[in-house]
Amino acid sequence: MHVAPSGPEAPAQPEPGLNAEVAALRSEIEGLRTALSSRPVIDIARGILIASTPCTSSQAWQTLVSASQESNIKLRDIAHQLVESFHGIPLPPATRRALQTAIRHTRAR
Repeated sequence: MHVAPSGPEAPAQPEPGLNAEVAALRSEIEGLRTALSSRPVIDIARGILIASTPCTSSQAWQTLVSASQESNIKLRDIAHQLVESFHGIPLPPATRRALQTAIRHTRAR
């Protein structure tokens, strides 16, 4: 019969729930990394909206948020598509409709 060692030579046993907490923290870190890498394109998209609609920075942000919620497309993807459209790549129809609706709603406020 083998008896597990105890004392300083014993392998550390993780606390209950620690693995779940570590996994949650890793997920949060990955989300923050994604947000940081998406920020420049979102800021450029806001600038495009400010110049083309015209609106304030806050209204441009709200337009992107509303378009994302309306279309169920991630905000960073809408921003990326908007920036690409500025360079000649057509907006996908769903994104175009969502942005048009969001711009109308933002102006009405």
